Amino acid sequence: LMTKMVYILEATMTSSVQTHNPAPTTGKSADRPKRPEVGEKLRGHDKVARIPIKIIPTVETPKKPDWIRVKLSSPAEVGRIKDTLRQQKLYTVCEEAACPNLPQCFGDGTATFMIMGDICTRRCPFCDVAHGRPNALDELEPIHTAETIAGLGLKYAVITSVDRDDLRDGGAGHFAQVITESRKLSPNCLIEILVPDFRGREQVALDILTETTPDVFNHNIETVPRLYKAFRPGSDYQHSLDLLKQYKARRPDIVTKCGFMVGLGETEEEVYALLDDLRAHDVDLITIGQYLQPSKSHAPVDRFVHPDEFDRYTEYGKKLGFANIWAAPMVRSSYFADRQYYGEPCPRPVRGSNPISEADLKAQAKTGC
Repeated sequence: LMTKMVYILEATMTSSVQTHNPAPTTGKSADRPKRPEVGEKLRGHDKVARIPIKIIPTVETPKKPDWIRVKLSSPAEVGRIKDTLRQQKLYTVCEEAACPNLPQCFGDGTATFMIMGDICTRRCPFCDVAHGRPNALDELEPIHTAETIAGLGLKYAVITSVDRDDLRDGGAGHFAQVITESRKLSPNCLIEILVPDFRGREQVALDILTETTPDVFNHNIETVPRLYKAFRPGSDYQHSLDLLKQYKARRPDIVTKCGFMVGLGETEEEVYALLDDLRAHDVDLITIGQYLQPSKSHAPVDRFVHPDEFDRYTEYGKKLGFANIWAAPMVRSSYFADRQYYGEPCPRPVRGSNPISEADLKAQAKTGC
């Protein structure tokens, strides 16, 4: 079994991701990772120290191609949104996950609210949100979130959260409260929720969110099933598919949505198979974007996916019948979510005056240049 496991890992993971073979312990507590105190944030190496597939810190960050570009927008608007959030003691996934699109989205007056604190109970090595033992829920957060949505005059709001495996309902009740309070103050604002997998609590969570519904029910599957052990420890591929399908079966009138990343080590054929699975599980909207390493302690970038490959995913998704599919290097799950909801095509990436072709990119990868 161990021989088979090592063979699979060597054949499928990048050279910077290795099997977890812990050294013999001496029995002293100093040999084990420290358990964080409630409210203490673990980031970088401390966050991923106990995941099953170990991450070797990156020595040199690879140079990004010319199509990985962020459009800078109004600094004044970015500052205004940040000030508003701090006044209400709110978090955004844009800030906590170090999203590269933050200047563009904040500059355009949009943000994705992250509820239930800024400490996650999972340790995904691709994500920059801190891990630890979360604080108790803030009972005023639903009201503060609703006030901020109203104060910013939003017509479309995205609400996401950290994983809260410590809660009996996984946080579904808190989502419902945010939806309810937001609709009181902003009845014309559409609400998209980007939920965790509620693993072990999915039926309770589905009961709650079937009764108090968003306009879009979004859950990210993140990557292909072969890479789950390395990149989504504590999660299950089939469970995420079933969560989306079960919600759609309960509320066929609500739009379902799912996003994932490429550049982690998947193959093009695996992405097509993942799209097949999502269509078979009644997902309406799809987002696909390039994985970018938040720090040298996070999972490394396996490759920078060429825009032409993203175009192939878009065309394949259209053939499958998704209501809308956005696939491009800088796309993230909530990236211009309102535009995707209303059926607009994905913005084209800026590729510079002399972009490298896909063939040349593959040739460079083979030669190591």
